Amino acid sequence: MKKSVLISIFIGFFVSGCVLSNAPVTGRTQLILVDEKQESALGLSESENILKNATLSSNKTLTDKIVKIGERIVAVSDDAKKYKWSFYLLEDKSVNAFALPGGKVFFYTGILKLMENDDQIATVMGHEIAHVLARHGAERMSQQMLSNVGAQALSSALDIPTEYQNLYDTAYGVASNVGVILPFSRKHESEADTIGVYLMHKAGYNPNEAVKFWQKMAAASSGATPEFLSTHPSDEKRIKDILEYIKTLK
Repeated sequence: MKKSVLISIFIGFFVSGCVLSNAPVTGRTQLILVDEKQESALGLSESENILKNATLSSNKTLTDKIVKIGERIVAVSDDAKKYKWSFYLLEDKSVNAFALPGGKVFFYTGILKLMENDDQIATVMGHEIAHVLARHGAERMSQQMLSNVGAQALSSALDIPTEYQNLYDTAYGVASNVGVILPFSRKHESEADTIGVYLMHKAGYNPNEAVKFWQKMAAASSGATPEFLSTHPSDEKRIKDILEYIKTLK
């Protein structure tokens, strides 16, 4: 097959199959190739696997607090109404929290030790809820799909010899990861900060506590991965961007 024909097919596939949408609050245009129901089903399946192997916190007071703050934040978002939200507190010393597509949010008890008040819990809660509302999981999957198909099309177009295929796969993987996948992840993290601060503010929490929390997280971090190879923006950039966004809130 001629290279020009193959490339035309490749471009046509994505032009016809792509779905463009806009992220809430920021309005950023997104390329989504994953059906929303399928995305939520994947999130539900993964949350069930997590709950089978994790230990839920026995601290009812803290668990209730997590649930209350989560429900208070999703209540101010019209976009959140289409998801079935669940909020969990897992017994784990790790300083972490995450969300799965479809509205499953998990906090580790370890991260609560760095939080001084409900506003700081709302900071992380808003951030994780933002990932779900902006469908960052689906967008990441779509980028990976684009990257994988792009690699196959480019390999054929360049007529890569069989004996060099493994070397090409490795090189392309590194290039796409650093050039596309990781930058998108950093963009998602920054966008989740913006949407999260907007939501916590709208829900009546103090957005200035978001700055204090991320400053504390920065101080607690041991070592630092160069930003261009990290899935998160640098601590300095994150805090600076949040401070600038807070000035726009009314």
